[in-house]
Amino acid sequence: MSTSTGPRTAPRVLLDAAALSGCRRRVHLDHDPSAAERPRALPDPAIEQRRADAAAHRVRIGELLARTWGADWASTWPDGMAGPTGTGVGPRAARAERTAELVAAGAPLVWGAVLPVDGDRRGTAELLVRTPAGGYVPLLVVRRRITDPGEGARTTAVTDPWPQRARHDPDRKVRSQPRDLLALAQLTRLLEAAGWAPPESAPRLGGVIGLDADVVVWHDLRAGHWPGGRSTLEEYDARFTDRAAVARAAATGGPALAAPSRITECRRCPWWPTCEAELEQVDDVSLVAHGETARLLRESGVATVAGLAALDPADPPAELTGPLPGPPFTDLVALARARRRGLAVARRVPRVPVTRADVEVDVDMESFGESGAYLWGALLTLPGGARDGDPEPGYRAFATWDPLPTRDEGRSFGEFWTWFAGLRAATLASGRTFAAYCYNEQAENRWMIASAQRFAGMPGVPTEAEVRAFVADPCWVDLYGVVSTWFLCSQGKGLKKIAPAAGFSWRDPEAGGENSMRWYRDAVALDGGEPDPVQRERLLGYNTDDVLATHALREWMSSDRVLEVPLVSELRDLA
Repeated sequence: MSTSTGPRTAPRVLLDAAALSGCRRRVHLDHDPSAAERPRALPDPAIEQRRADAAAHRVRIGELLARTWGADWASTWPDGMAGPTGTGVGPRAARAERTAELVAAGAPLVWGAVLPVDGDRRGTAELLVRTPAGGYVPLLVVRRRITDPGEGARTTAVTDPWPQRARHDPDRKVRSQPRDLLALAQLTRLLEAAGWAPPESAPRLGGVIGLDADVVVWHDLRAGHWPGGRSTLEEYDARFTDRAAVARAAATGGPALAAPSRITECRRCPWWPTCEAELEQVDDVSLVAHGETARLLRESGVATVAGLAALDPADPPAELTGPLPGPPFTDLVALARARRRGLAVARRVPRVPVTRADVEVDVDMESFGESGAYLWGALLTLPGGARDGDPEPGYRAFATWDPLPTRDEGRSFGEFWTWFAGLRAATLASGRTFAAYCYNEQAENRWMIASAQRFAGMPGVPTEAEVRAFVADPCWVDLYGVVSTWFLCSQGKGLKKIAPAAGFSWRDPEAGGENSMRWYRDAVALDGGEPDPVQRERLLGYNTDDVLATHALREWMSSDRVLEVPLVSELRDLA
């Protein structure tokens, strides 16, 4: 006699809107029970901090709306609060029940709504807004910018979150944020399934309040904003069908519908160690040609790094009928060849031009998420020789150890700028040349300008115009730009990837931006307890090494040692 247990019951699949704008392979791994023991990256403290900042931002907006609308305001959070300020999970089931009660009662504004699950989808909305036609439209609160200067957005004031009052905005245009549109579409479909949406004949609208919290931007989800003229709802439906199929196949042990391939998102994905190992095992072409470029190369028959390296850079496959996104084909072949030879960099030119001066300063800033810049480190060197009155060469730190955000940040920045600008002025007055260096100026420029704006009038703090004039001056040299122009980099262009080619290494084996976030939390006792002086010293050592690394990189590029790096044209031999 034989027995059968029958078909296995499929595990429940529930997708949030985030799955629609991210990697399909991540959706698979998130739902594959057999992936539970595979390697993952440690939690990224920068992401954790952004989540905490976003939660606090939502709370502030909720409190503002509660004060403004009084009796029209209803919250699903206990005691009517606007939500948790940390990253903890709220009482979801209780809030879902309370949401249903408030909707049934016709509440004009429902804060912290948890919508009924529909099939494979679930979702929460910061706010549900009742429309004159009946039913509700969703509103999100996000901590990113959602407009740019321009015109054409349809907006209302933050304290006037009613879509029927939206007007053409002469000062703002919509900044493209596909994930917000897809999240609004998912909420709209959930509202429709629950019978809580406006009538079918009514517009399908959704609102977003962004980082600046100056307006609500209203989106028409039936407008054709996507490639091919598809509406947001049409794009959403197609993506959701695809991602749900990927998740169900993973959950039931079926054939995987999503294979690993390297994309930009991989840098922050907890599954990257697992995917990287799989890609290395098959020598996948996406290890050097990311994203859409890798897909096009595979479709043309080039699936591996070795296959790409073997091609003639002047003769791309016939199937590649147009230009590839990203680097040109000749660079892709050279990158593949460099990777095959274990080279981090190759020269594009015989000699690398890099600005040098009599007095040089390497600058590196340390920030904590969006909260502020707590440390400005500077390394002074005097290649042109010391003169009477010159400051002592070496490293200087200008720091605040008050937990960010703090006004003391303005004090430390003012002291840095006073020293820095004074040194520059004295150098030029003595008839000598001056240059300052950083690696990837975006971060330093952003925080110098922001500090001038936020701490205007504090001792030593420059005007915004002074800062902008400095960052536009040729004396401010971005070594990342130099590397990008004159080198081909097969393993990335980050300082931690490039400086070792110049012979530099960090004293701390755990040195890195993500770890520095953890160290900072302990250094200032951000999570309570006593500040840790050991972690403060660790941060100072890390910053010291960063400026020493840029100095070493510049010295290397200016010396004959750089000639040991092969030219791109010399990578033809793969031996």
